[in-house]
Amino acid sequence: MSSLRADFDELLRRIEAGREFAHASFEPIFYLVFEPAAILDVKREMPGWHWRLSNAGWQVQTFSIAQHVAEILAGAPMREIWLAADQKAPLDWSRTNASLANALTSRQQLQLRLEALLTSLEGQRNAIVLVTDLEALHPYLRIGAIEAHLQGKFHVPTVFFYPGVRAGKTGLRFLGFYPEDGNYRSVHVGG
Repeated sequence: MSSLRADFDELLRRIEAGREFAHASFEPIFYLVFEPAAILDVKREMPGWHWRLSNAGWQVQTFSIAQHVAEILAGAPMREIWLAADQKAPLDWSRTNASLANALTSRQQLQLRLEALLTSLEGQRNAIVLVTDLEALHPYLRIGAIEAHLQGKFHVPTVFFYPGVRAGKTGLRFLGFYPEDGNYRSVHVGG
């Protein structure tokens, strides 16, 4: 856990210093990368990190991927059909997952919710967004797809708490078993 704390300290230093000009994008996007086995440790640390940021003058907003995924799926128009189909074939996981992924991606609801939060904070100098519970995206999609669609919308520092493994300087492997994805336009700390 001490390495998580050290990584968070490094993250704070990077946020305070701002992004380096060598990056292709100047949007303040940061990833705190940690081993998937540390998901519960990160959740335990989150209240303390939130407090530290607040104490340092940040106006902290948390965007829980798990909360928003649950809300989107609970309110999906196809929910009753899914439940009936699940009763008929409860072990057809590939079909179930495809339907749920479609509900999350077809109208870009998750992306639009994060975009709405970012837009509401534009111009607020001390605002910071913590995007938590990324593991709730498995097996539906990966956060890199959402980040790519929001290019140009990150006007306040945004920290993604990423359970995965670093692959080189810019590549990440979501949950440690997805293929490497190097399409992130962010500063990575930890991992």
